[in-house]
Amino acid sequence: MSKLLFAERDGVQVLKLIGDVRVTLGPTISTFLTRLGESKTFKSIIIDLTETTGIDSTTLGLLAKISLTTQKSFSTIPTIISPNEDMTRILESMGFEKIFVILKELVTECGQLGELHTEIVSESKLRKQVLDAHRVLMSLNERNRGEFQDLVQALEDERVGESHEPRDRVA
Repeated sequence: MSKLLFAERDGVQVLKLIGDVRVTLGPTISTFLTRLGESKTFKSIIIDLTETTGIDSTTLGLLAKISLTTQKSFSTIPTIISPNEDMTRILESMGFEKIFVILKELVTECGQLGELHTEIVSESKLRKQVLDAHRVLMSLNERNRGEFQDLVQALEDERVGESHEPRDRVA
């Protein structure tokens, strides 16, 4: 079973992903991201993948969004702890070394972690989060653009079909 844990100490926030983290935890990560952007005490963030066994592209996109938000709002580059070489390879293939400091181990103890409440959202809201996450990944490099363009196009077509809204074309 996957879950997210969180701790904060002296402005340093730690988000720990446990298990096989998939799209179903996307709403929880999105809420965390919103709260992060509103934080008055924020100094830095560490994303701990030491107990992550799998991670999907939506979650990767949301993690990229966390990095881009902290860089824009707080002028700081987040850290990812990734002791698993396969996981680190995935991160690097997505271009994460450009937007994160990637370390193999946690340097200091972060204190007591508490579980973040898993949020349930509508299918359309979840689809929008998946779409946004993949757009962020596409913005990181050309490889990602080619990898996710068809998925983004399909999600945009579904959204247009449901709401008759004009879509943002992926070029």
